[in-house]
Amino acid sequence: QVQLVESGGGLVQAGGSLRLSCAASGRTFSSYAMGWFRQAPGKEREFVAAISRSGGSTTHVNSVKGRFTVSRDNAKNTVYLQMNSLKPEDTAVYYCAAALGGTDYNPITVRGYDYWGQGTQVTVSS
Repeated sequence: QVQLVESGGGLVQAGGSLRLSCAASGRTFSSYAMGWFRQAPGKEREFVAAISRSGGSTTHVNSVKGRFTVSRDNAKNTVYLQMNSLKPEDTAVYYCAAALGGTDYNPITVRGYDYWGQGTQVTVSS
């Protein structure tokens, strides 16, 4: 089992930047693909970005391409989400998740993940 703890959320003005971190403990971090999801009030949880076990493969939802970047440091058991040019519509609780899978596995659905963090709030003011 793996435990995930997100940090780095907060309040930022439109156009600003934040970097979210997700620290993992438990079983070998490099065994897991990692993903970021977000959930705004009254909406379903949606995929944001994912990264494979080695970091060699990444996927980003179209709405954040060119603004957000997912990365990981397996030596530090941490995955990151760098968020630039933030917009009010990016406001949500952001969750990291871990998925057991093959080398290039980086699922984009909630069902594809086995473990979840508790979430961190990101609020973007206009």
